[in-house]
Amino acid sequence: MQQRHLGRGGPSVGAIGYGAMGLSGVYGPSADDDGIATIHRALDLGVTLIDTADVYGDGHNEQLVGRALADRRDRAVLATKFGGGPTEPGAALGRPDRVRGFLEASLGRLGVDHVDLYYLHRVDLDTPIEDTVGAMAELVAEGKIRRIGLSEAGPDTIRRAHAVHPVSALETEYSLFSREPERELLALTRELGIAFVAYSPLGRGALTGAITSSADLPADDWRRGAPRFGEAHLDTNLRITRALAPIAQDRGVTLPQLALAWLLHQGEHVIPLPGTRSTANLERNAEAVAIELTSADLAAIDAAAPPGAAAGDRYPSEFVAALNA
Repeated sequence: MQQRHLGRGGPSVGAIGYGAMGLSGVYGPSADDDGIATIHRALDLGVTLIDTADVYGDGHNEQLVGRALADRRDRAVLATKFGGGPTEPGAALGRPDRVRGFLEASLGRLGVDHVDLYYLHRVDLDTPIEDTVGAMAELVAEGKIRRIGLSEAGPDTIRRAHAVHPVSALETEYSLFSREPERELLALTRELGIAFVAYSPLGRGALTGAITSSADLPADDWRRGAPRFGEAHLDTNLRITRALAPIAQDRGVTLPQLALAWLLHQGEHVIPLPGTRSTANLERNAEAVAIELTSADLAAIDAAAPPGAAAGDRYPSEFVAALNA
């Protein structure tokens, strides 16, 4: 596994990480034992950045990750998040006097005494970012977190946060379906020495070729409420997948491998964070680090999936205000 760094001077991690959210039923039923086996296989493959959050499965996800890492904590770079969910006036999830309590609860569920990377999951629109990051910095000084991250933060917020304490990672959606980070965030994170952790790098499954209609989504799958998977937009978005498929076939790789390799070519600071409940898919994802794309390949991919081609918002309306905030 190739290595990349979590921020300037930060620890090395596998160039592809692992997002554990899907192990807690958001994409349909999931067995804990299968999730633990998948995380173990990830570590064996050198996929060392393991990412969870306190809101995934109302804490179940952190508990599951903690069980998986119980006898191999030293092999993982463990990341979790606080302050997630819809950002509404008065929620105050980033208020400095709440940060310590959120972390202590996460440490308890994970069964660890520190986390390697602690993210503010969504920017609290009612709390200055300097106050939230200042409280996080206190926890760094105490050794309870090693590094600070932000998720879905906008450029001005990132600069202000970074001035208080170095930000090691920005976790934001980035894929061939979601190319908004190319406007400012990719260049800014490169400038500041911040790792760009790209979540949903396979478009929540739309870039795998496994989804041909909304009927392919389980009844309890949260994507059924996401605009990009709604009847008004899904056909448009699947045309992007169909346009990319011949490029992958010509290169002798799978469509997900092509999408991950493309992300890896967007900068040495970019770390794709796919999630899967299948060890076979995990192994294929990890192989993407070895795929070299030519300038002709990249041009063909750009033509098939140009910026702005995807239809519909990434999230339901109640979440939109917190994106790139």
